[in-house]
Amino acid sequence: MGWNWLKRKKEDPIETIPDLIADLNQSHDFKHYVMPTKKNSVLLSYSKPLVDAKVLHKTLFPQIISCDFSSIEELHKLLPLEEMEVTSDPDQAEKKLMNGFVAIQMSKKDKQCLLVPAGSARARQVATAEVEFSVLGPKEAFVESLDTNLNLVRKRLPIKQLRVDELTIGRLSKSRVAVLSMDGITNEENVSMAKERLKNIDFDQINDSSYLAQMLSDNQNSIFPQFIDTERPDRVSSVLAEGKVVILLDGSPTALLAPTTLLEYFSAFEDYFLNWIVASAFRIIRLFSVSFSILATPLYVAVLTYHYEMIPRDLMPALITTRREVPFPPIIEALFLELTIELLREAGARLPTKVGQTIGIVGGIVIGTASVDAGLTSNVLLIIVALAALSSFTTPVYKMSNTIRLIRFPLLLTAQIWGLVGIAASIIFILAHLLRLKSLGRPYLEPVFPLRLVDFKDSFIRLPFTKQTKRPVQMQTSETVRFTPKKKKKSPDIDETD
Repeated sequence: MGWNWLKRKKEDPIETIPDLIADLNQSHDFKHYVMPTKKNSVLLSYSKPLVDAKVLHKTLFPQIISCDFSSIEELHKLLPLEEMEVTSDPDQAEKKLMNGFVAIQMSKKDKQCLLVPAGSARARQVATAEVEFSVLGPKEAFVESLDTNLNLVRKRLPIKQLRVDELTIGRLSKSRVAVLSMDGITNEENVSMAKERLKNIDFDQINDSSYLAQMLSDNQNSIFPQFIDTERPDRVSSVLAEGKVVILLDGSPTALLAPTTLLEYFSAFEDYFLNWIVASAFRIIRLFSVSFSILATPLYVAVLTYHYEMIPRDLMPALITTRREVPFPPIIEALFLELTIELLREAGARLPTKVGQTIGIVGGIVIGTASVDAGLTSNVLLIIVALAALSSFTTPVYKMSNTIRLIRFPLLLTAQIWGLVGIAASIIFILAHLLRLKSLGRPYLEPVFPLRLVDFKDSFIRLPFTKQTKRPVQMQTSETVRFTPKKKKKSPDIDETD
């Protein structure tokens, strides 16, 4: 049979279903052929990579061959399949064909077609979390399939209050985005703001949720992340119960959580699986580690350059001995070691896992020892930089860890120029920026600013669950009470018992 009717010029407008089929047929992975039936024949059109061959040959084809029909409407009624529709709209047909549907026509000039779902659900199996791995707690992690991810969340929140609003963004990718919230709990302003910002995105291709995090941020020029990304369904279900908004993207294994605060980036979700005293201690250690990572090297440069009188007398001989052979000022050796650490990090991250680990360990030992022996750096600074690098690794959220890595360099430069005054000025500048920063319209420094003492129960420390009776004030939830605590009966002392 000749297919000349399928040949068309690219500049011709697509106004009918035959025009669409002719345009799609110019691609070699698009299939279009005739299938005989009992009375006559039908034309089948579909994109081969998007359909499941088992669905075609075991379900759809046998049904078509066995059915007795003379029109598309009759075939629609006879096929025992869901989500079918008859359409003459080429735009609707294109959207369905590019999502694994099969178009069925009675003749080559038929301007109507029946769209039958036969999509191939090729997705990675649910596995354990790799980035947010925890010894305790559930092990499941999100995958690249939106429907699978929604299933993982629905399984943990099997209630009708869990609301899912789906949108399509990206002129080329046509990516599916789901906005999750809890009806009756989540503030509607937060949900509306998230959906409005998603609708205003005008970009050709959205490959990952990281794209959305950058486009939806209140301040896109800030180095501080304003959305927490997570691969854990249990964390998503937990924050939904608190009143947050969750954004899932088809094709991305991570979810975006908002609104967020600065202190949340230093709280690991594993903290909730531990005793509250142990979890609080770990949080304080992380906050101390981050402060040490940011300030240790700049303080070394500032003290040795301008404020050497602050060095204790007992420590002065050791510093003089270690720096006696170093020909560079403190800022040069500090920048040399900091850049070396960053190079080792990047090399370890970009190389294959086993090779990267070897490069990081061996490279750090060899370069550190050689630089000290060559007199390029001092032992004291090498220890400080190594401890600062280790401290930065305690940050649970990867994006915040990158921010901490970057902040040290401006502090180093201001420490060299103005000493401790420069460090203080840099910290004031950062705090001023954080005071103005918002996440989905909510304060980024809450509960410190604005001061909300009730939210301190889960910030610097984590109090027991029995004390967390209300949802965070920052969420401005419709229902503030999580549960009503029961009064405990006073247990008798051991000497009061009979």
